[in-house]
Amino acid sequence: MDLEFFADPATFLDAAGDHLAAHPVLATVVATVASRAVAEIADGVAQDPRHWYVVARDGGVVTGVGMRTAPHGDRPAYLLPMPDEAARLLARAVHDRGEDLAAVNGALPATQVFADELGRLSGRTPEVWEHTRLHELGELVDPPPVPGTLRAATRDDLDVCRAWFTAFHVDADEQAGRAPGRAPIETFGDDDLLRRIDTGRIWLWEDGGEVVHLTGANAPAFGVARVGPVYTPRERRGRGYASAGVAGVSRIVLAQGVRACLFTDQANPTSNKIYAALGYRPVVDMVNVVLR
Repeated sequence: MDLEFFADPATFLDAAGDHLAAHPVLATVVATVASRAVAEIADGVAQDPRHWYVVARDGGVVTGVGMRTAPHGDRPAYLLPMPDEAARLLARAVHDRGEDLAAVNGALPATQVFADELGRLSGRTPEVWEHTRLHELGELVDPPPVPGTLRAATRDDLDVCRAWFTAFHVDADEQAGRAPGRAPIETFGDDDLLRRIDTGRIWLWEDGGEVVHLTGANAPAFGVARVGPVYTPRERRGRGYASAGVAGVSRIVLAQGVRACLFTDQANPTSNKIYAALGYRPVVDMVNVVLR
């Protein structure tokens, strides 16, 4: 078993592309992040020199991948499935590199194995913060109609997009009964949001001339596009806007000839019920772990 770290996302995709393509829904986060980074580099966008991608191999065969590219909080790592031995080897490598890694997200059991080993080495205690579940859309089921229409966000919507992308994470903790602020909150700079807007990756539901809901989606990678974030302000919830927005964006994704997937928080029964009703089906359980 051996590991190879990459700073360049294009080189990483050359090494891991076949592995990612074999399970494109499961690999959606890693594939999306690496592909977006390649596009940003081509556009002259500077990348954080601390970012890395890693490939685990056994006898030359790729058996797992991971990355540490998150720009927010403690910059959590993200792991896809890999053998327990590879997860422990990666934990030891991260520790030996002197990285102060305090959070990791990803597939079970690799993420938990990695966190347990890194906790042992660093003297920290792993604590599961959030259980998530990855879903793939089967046949889209149209929700009951609601007033209003879906439209693509424009640059004039930057302020509301910024506010709602941030509020999404805080409110998600609240809705799941977790105390906000204990886990890293993802932040989004204006340049990032404007790129998403300019490439048609943020949609808004407008009712009576007022924006009442946001649904985002990532650019397709290996034939899969991930829907999210999905946010409705508290005072507008319970009116069907989320179902309508996600259904509309999912339909746009399917029209591109790619598969649609999304994540849910297992502790939020409302969102899980909404997505199941639209035709999303569970694929794999994942976990977010912090090291205290």
